[in-house]
Amino acid sequence: MIVNAPLLSALGAWFLAQVIKLPVEYWQSNKWRWHLLLSPGGMPSSHAALICGLAWTVGLANCFNSSVFAITFILAMVVIYDALGVRRAAGEHARVINRMIKDLAHGHPLKQKELRELLGHTPRQILIGIVFGVLVSWAFWLWLS
Repeated sequence: MIVNAPLLSALGAWFLAQVIKLPVEYWQSNKWRWHLLLSPGGMPSSHAALICGLAWTVGLANCFNSSVFAITFILAMVVIYDALGVRRAAGEHARVINRMIKDLAHGHPLKQKELRELLGHTPRQILIGIVFGVLVSWAFWLWLS
C-alpha cells in the first residue's frame, strides 16, 4: 500500500483547522456558522495550516536541505503572503463597499447582494495556522510513519 505521508498530514492539518473554526467562531459570537467548514478566512488559517504542514512534512521526509523542501517552503511563503496581503485587502474592500451600499440604501428599497468580507486572514490567524499546521501534520507524520 502506498501512503503519501506529507499529503495526508497536510490534508489532516487543513481539515482539522476547518473544523476548529466552528467552535472558535461560536466562542466569539455565540452563533454556529456552519458555512465556515467550507469557507476561507477565520481562525485558524487553514491555508497556513495546509501549506506549512506540507512544507514541514516534506522536510521531514526529504531532509530540510533538499530541493523539494525549498520548493514547498517558497510555495508556503507565497500562500501566506497572499492570505495576509491580497485576500485580506480584498476583504477590507468588500467591507467598505458593503457599508457604502447600506448607506445608499438607507431609506430606499434598494437591495444589493453583499460582497464576501471574510477572504483573508489577520497576522494572528496566520501565525496560529502555521503553528497548528506544523504540529498537526507532525502528529499525522508520526502516526503514518
